[in-house]
Amino acid sequence: MRHRNRRLATIALAALVLVAAVALGLFAMRDAVVFFYSPSEIAAAPPPAGERVRVGGLVLENSVDGAGDGVVFVITDGVEDVDVAYVGILPDLFREGQGVVAEGRFRDDRVFQAETVLAKHDERYMPPEVADALRDAGVWEGDEDGAAADQADVTAPSQ
Repeated sequence: MRHRNRRLATIALAALVLVAAVALGLFAMRDAVVFFYSPSEIAAAPPPAGERVRVGGLVLENSVDGAGDGVVFVITDGVEDVDVAYVGILPDLFREGQGVVAEGRFRDDRVFQAETVLAKHDERYMPPEVADALRDAGVWEGDEDGAAADQADVTAPSQ
């Protein structure tokens, strides 16, 4: 085999190994990818039961019921609502009218079974996806610069 052909074979083998590594990485991460939905998007095209998703919006006033081992509440974007069931300790900042992102799966009865509930950290911060969904629904009127400016405020020491 000539030197040129050997170099081409080495490059082809390296490319094949790289493609295989990327394919294996994507295959391994397929369960780690979680899509974000607003309640309006869920009403328009509900994800299949059992698929891991994130739902974000505001906790509907007077919807939190902490009876039993868990808590049940409603997430809204002002247009549509999603019933959420959660077993565990809620974040300290969780309350009615507050922005929240819940991660979990829809059950067969279309109730969202949350595995993780995240409340916004500061009265001005809202995750960009949640802010966009609420702004589109006409519910939230945060500043247009949004999260980037607010994240800087969150990391600054309080005085």
